[in-house]
Amino acid sequence: MDRQDNAAARILAQDDAAFRAQLRAWLAKTYAGFARGWPGGACPRHLDFRRAWEDTLCAHGWSGLGWPIEYGGHGLPLSRQAVFHEEHARCGAPLGVNLIGHGILAPTLLHFGSDAQKRRFLPGILSNREVWCQGYSEPGAGSDLASVRTRAEPVAGGYRLNGHKIWTSFADRAQWCFVLARTDANVPKHKGLSFLLVDMRSAGVRVEPIRQITGDAEFCEVFFEDVFVPQDLLLGAENQGWKVAMAAASFERGTYFIPRLVRFSQELQAVRRLALRPDASGLAPASCADVRHRWARLAADSHVLALKSRRALEGAMRGDPPGPEGSSTKIHWSEAHQRLLELSLQMLGEGACLEGAGYGEGCGDGAGMAGAVGNAGIGARRNAGVLADQAGIEAGIEAGIEADFNARAQADCNIDTDADAATLTHAYLWSRAETILAGTSEIQRNIIAEQMLGLPKA
Repeated sequence: MDRQDNAAARILAQDDAAFRAQLRAWLAKTYAGFARGWPGGACPRHLDFRRAWEDTLCAHGWSGLGWPIEYGGHGLPLSRQAVFHEEHARCGAPLGVNLIGHGILAPTLLHFGSDAQKRRFLPGILSNREVWCQGYSEPGAGSDLASVRTRAEPVAGGYRLNGHKIWTSFADRAQWCFVLARTDANVPKHKGLSFLLVDMRSAGVRVEPIRQITGDAEFCEVFFEDVFVPQDLLLGAENQGWKVAMAAASFERGTYFIPRLVRFSQELQAVRRLALRPDASGLAPASCADVRHRWARLAADSHVLALKSRRALEGAMRGDPPGPEGSSTKIHWSEAHQRLLELSLQMLGEGACLEGAGYGEGCGDGAGMAGAVGNAGIGARRNAGVLADQAGIEAGIEAGIEADFNARAQADCNIDTDADAATLTHAYLWSRAETILAGTSEIQRNIIAEQMLGLPKA
């Protein structure tokens, strides 16, 4: 790959402490410059902005972090990959558009792909030239993924693909899609599936974007009508697609929640600023004990989720197989995030309904949470010493808010909270999906009940 800079190689050569410090400085400087130069003002929610920033990262060498060196990667251990994801989120930069290509498909190719498949597809992912989407969910097969009905019938030289996928992220921008399809209807449902790599430009592929409550259209429906898939685009063995799909789902487990938890902490601090802002009568929401209590509980959630993420990372570093603990983290994060954003809308009041406050892809002149929060970090983690006593944490945080309210209210109310308002309103609307995607809360609770608590199946 032709990289325009060797920034990643220079920074990765440092010891751990210097690596984090230099990475943080490089991201802060580079992202700030990128955002300032974006036509019309930075817009971290806009998909064009996200793709362009992702291209910038790849051009400077920040892709293939964990890949073997012989395939153009850096061969980094998970511990250093985790530092990158944390610092990237900390600087306020958005997640990319090709997350599925980098985080799921690439490691799956490295594990199951033929040499020809690796040579064909890995360079396009490394450079971010080819965007991938994931063809799993169907109208009748969401959390019960093994029930997919999309069919791949053997024909001369490959397969004829027919079916309908839904909630496919970025399908309208993707050049390729990996599809779980049924190749044998006469065996138990988990055993008759195959994992196909499908060119989205093939004849018979139709994509219909789905407009969301935010006004954006990140998800799509994808229709396959007599699409020919060459035999050499079967990943893994025929009828072994379930094995490949389950392995693919495990590759991100060590780092998946890291950027989401950093953003949770940043949003928590944004809500704190809103709580300290006096209204027209001079009364701030933080003067209400219920608001302080709810914020304190969310601060405790932030810390406990950070510990769960660390446990998952350490398990992945040891090579432990994925377990039901991931379901606990998914429920905790998604439901706590919804509570956090519900509190934010209570703070915003009618301001959440103003034009431009989180609707559509227009972002105005600011960089959203990046500008408002900056390097907020993970402040809620400072309560680690009393983690065992959650009531103590909540009481301590609540007391801390009340104690410094008078000292900091004037300073905090000078912060431009309009950027917070737009970002939090958009996040609130988007968060409605978080208890559904990647396995609904109901499915996750069934997994916990059966695999952790040993309860019988319903």
